[in-house]
Amino acid sequence: MSLVTLLPFIVLIGAMFLMTRSAKKKQQQAADMRNQMQPGSGVRTIGGMYATVKEVSDDTVLLDAGPGVDLLFAKNSIGAVLTDDEYNRIVHGIEHDLKSDADVVPDDASSLTESDAAADAAADDKHVDLGKKDAADEPAVEPADAAPAEAKADEQAKKSDGGSEAK
Repeated sequence: MSLVTLLPFIVLIGAMFLMTRSAKKKQQQAADMRNQMQPGSGVRTIGGMYATVKEVSDDTVLLDAGPGVDLLFAKNSIGAVLTDDEYNRIVHGIEHDLKSDADVVPDDASSLTESDAAADAAADDKHVDLGKKDAADEPAVEPADAAPAEAKADEQAKKSDGGSEAK
């Protein structure tokens, strides 16, 4: 057999090896995550339920889903172990206070432009001329040749009316 006929089989076996290796790696990461669960950790089950870990045994986990509600789940049914901040944000609606760490940003841009009141007052008094003139600023002057143009238009309209002059 030649190398050309064996090449597709070699590629297929290599692809299967890579896929099984990545799947095994994901399973190992999930198992490590489940083994790191401790009582008091917040978790999300594969069904989407959020709860707090109460007890951890070899194959099962006892979860506290609310006051007086204890549920026994298989370890494999835990989808994710959440950080304290993430669990509190999702379950209790408590946001981590990021504003204390960052600078305060104003809601409007007025404090970013000028800070003293005298500059604001001076800016209000100025009139900015952008080169555009209003109709009220211009004098109402009609062009000198406007009247003759209207007369010519009337004269042409009379000729086209089919009056006595057209006969």
